[in-house]
Amino acid sequence: MLLVGDIGGTKTDLAIYSEESTPNSPLARKQFHSADYISLAALVREFLTVVKLPVSAAIFDVAGPVIEKRVVTTNLPWVMDEQSLASDLNLKSVHLMNDLEAVARAIPHLQDSDIVTLNIGQRAANGPIGVIAPGTGLGESFLVCNGSDYLPQSSEGGHTSFAPEDAGQIRLLEYLMKRFGHVSVERVCSGIGIPNIYEYLRDVGQIEETPEVARLLAAAPDRTKVIVDSAQDSPNKSALCRATVEMFAAILAGEAGNVALKLLATGGIYLAGGLAVHTLSLLQEPVFMRAFENKGRFSEFMKRIPVHVITTNAALAGAASYALQHATGGQD
Repeated sequence: MLLVGDIGGTKTDLAIYSEESTPNSPLARKQFHSADYISLAALVREFLTVVKLPVSAAIFDVAGPVIEKRVVTTNLPWVMDEQSLASDLNLKSVHLMNDLEAVARAIPHLQDSDIVTLNIGQRAANGPIGVIAPGTGLGESFLVCNGSDYLPQSSEGGHTSFAPEDAGQIRLLEYLMKRFGHVSVERVCSGIGIPNIYEYLRDVGQIEETPEVARLLAAAPDRTKVIVDSAQDSPNKSALCRATVEMFAAILAGEAGNVALKLLATGGIYLAGGLAVHTLSLLQEPVFMRAFENKGRFSEFMKRIPVHVITTNAALAGAASYALQHATGGQD
């Protein structure tokens, strides 16, 4: 039995597979609120107590850089290393991988039902593929083809510098520089970034904050959910929340375009993560692709890049694919 986990800043998905399973058919699966636990080991022990299935090895994809088999999570106070986890959980082995590497591993196996296409484009066979995933934080990864297989590569592109693309975004950068000094893309293009945009538009853009939304935000454990919900059809629909999510979408489009150019991603760009799914209706509007294509002399080239949104938990499936492949003696 194999334990597979997708460890995020907001939620953690755990699943158990047999060697006969497929990545999309676990024997057991449960989702947890990450911040409710002091450590990954504590969370896993609770899960294994409930499911009562014996496991011998585990693979966890984690939101953070895995260096020398160890990771300090970016948006959780957890430190993990493979040897300590194996000992604490009484497992033969534990493997840690970056969560966006796991998403990348899933892409060659996605079905049509797993994606929504924003731009068909003109896909180049074996062309590089870029992945950008706004969730609690902002993850990025990519795949390159060695001639026969796609090889996934992790990155920390979400922590590169935010590059504003219009006057409003320039003022947003100036506003956040006073608070953070360095403003990464994650500060404006993720679950932790959306409240930053909201406060900027309220304080500098002087868009009126409704009393109902202010009350909800003051009481909410997750302010981003309130803002995204109130930007769309809800009893508390808010012009400020709508403007916030529109600016987020424009920034996401610009950064996705940056990734496409840096990689020459003729194999396509894939958007993943909870925010991409929860704002899908906005991403499907023409303004998103116009912002994606807005690259000056390369604007015509950008129209050739296929753009898709992944609507399933690709990270868990990608980590499971790796686990099952190695359990049966497969190679990368």
